[in-house]
Amino acid sequence: SDDKKLNEFTQLQFQRFDEMYNAIAAVLSYIPIRHILNTSGIFNYPEKQMEMVRLGIGLYGIGNSEQELQTLENVSTLKTIISQIREVLPGESIGYSRKYSVTKKMKVATIPIGYADGIRRAWGNEKGYVIINNEKATILGSVCMDMMMVDVTSIFCKPGDEVIVFGKNPKVTEMATVVGTIPYEILTGISQRVKRIFYKN
Repeated sequence: SDDKKLNEFTQLQFQRFDEMYNAIAAVLSYIPIRHILNTSGIFNYPEKQMEMVRLGIGLYGIGNSEQELQTLENVSTLKTIISQIREVLPGESIGYSRKYSVTKKMKVATIPIGYADGIRRAWGNEKGYVIINNEKATILGSVCMDMMMVDVTSIFCKPGDEVIVFGKNPKVTEMATVVGTIPYEILTGISQRVKRIFYKN
């Protein structure tokens, strides 16, 4: 349902569902309620909403298209804090296997979150970033098991400042595209050692 190029097959699924439903309903003493649409189906095939729909990843503010993303509201944010900030000089390196070589004096912040927490290693090495005080801080070198290092040379910040790993920005969908996966895998991959805090209005 998320790929409109497969509309012909999707319509075949609707047809099969209807045929099976009618066959089952014909021998029952009651009329069962129906549902066939997931998040993308709700957007792309509103005429098939029947009595119920199955809003899945949409509950988390994530969709499979720009249309869905613009309609849905972000409901989850992964955040941490800056552990420390250090000045590094040209000739130094950052991360395992010296993945990032320093070419000019810069400030580097250490962030206490890594791949054991569910941050994909492919998000490192200048492909990904975090948000610190509303500014992008590029990830330098590889994402480590328990931490990552980010460039804060041009960001006014200090140890203890909040760091947004994903949420409204960067979006989980952006992270998934860069590392070559789907948002579901990013969200379900956040390990149990990451503390969950739930807010209720």
